[in-house]
Amino acid sequence: MSIESSVLSEVARCPRCLAGIVRLELPDPSCSNSECELSKIGFIKVAGQPVLIDFGKSIFQVHAYGSDRGHVMPRDYSGRSLGTRLRRFITGANLVAKGNGQEFLKRVKEISMRPKVLVIGGGAIGAGAEGLYGDTEVDVVSTDVYASPFTCAVVDGHNLPFCAEGFDGVWIQAVLEHVLEPHVVAEEIFRVLKPRGLVYSEIPFMQQVHEGAYDFTRFTLSGHRWLFRRFEQLNAGVVSGAATALVWSFRYLCRALGASDKVATLLSLPVFWLQYLDRFTRRRPNADGASGTFFLGVKSDRAIIPGEMVSYYETQKVTY
Repeated sequence: MSIESSVLSEVARCPRCLAGIVRLELPDPSCSNSECELSKIGFIKVAGQPVLIDFGKSIFQVHAYGSDRGHVMPRDYSGRSLGTRLRRFITGANLVAKGNGQEFLKRVKEISMRPKVLVIGGGAIGAGAEGLYGDTEVDVVSTDVYASPFTCAVVDGHNLPFCAEGFDGVWIQAVLEHVLEPHVVAEEIFRVLKPRGLVYSEIPFMQQVHEGAYDFTRFTLSGHRWLFRRFEQLNAGVVSGAATALVWSFRYLCRALGASDKVATLLSLPVFWLQYLDRFTRRRPNADGASGTFFLGVKSDRAIIPGEMVSYYETQKVTY
């Protein structure tokens, strides 16, 4: 059994009743609670990975996992396709996540000699997360709603199939806009984190729909903060600014005028340089027009209250 598999066996739980899971390494895992329906139905596997989803409570349906990797829509988890590379070139690299990833890694190692980190949305390795996967002193349990070479289990964040206080850190990047109830996922993150555990989150704000039927929500920086109100803020700010949001808008204007996604991407190439205007706004509090924001926090015994949100907006320091 690999280190990753052993860690998964240690923390995995039934997504419905949170009882243990038996035969996790075999083709037919199931809930250990005989009174739970999932002890009889069991869990399917795709690409050798358990699909620990309670389909009775999920937007995803079991028939969507008929393919080998269970893609509910086409995925480029390698990030090497021409389309993916062009879109990244047009909207720019996520330079903020690199520094935030280093800070996250440093802090999570201060919590435990061998920290356990849950990645939600790890089907492709996100910007800044490379250090987590490459550090042999960190046990990473990477998950997504589909199986990929970088995941070990398929899960739905609304019902995380893990024990309470099982992780030292949670990394969730560009995911919460794709869930029906982000506050439920935030509560689940709080549940699975140990006391003083870390969360790192990135969410888009001024971005158009980019996952079709699986795209639901956007957040201001203040909304991002309120979502993680049960966490003490260590750092928060802008991932990419208003100039990058303008590039996004140009591409989607082309689509609105009838261009296909591929053609719209090509038509956006001449305006890629607009993203660099964000560099001139780094010292300004420009989160009101940000393309996306981030939040780094630590699990706390105290939640912020509604009355604090006005002062939060007025005093927030927005850096990227």
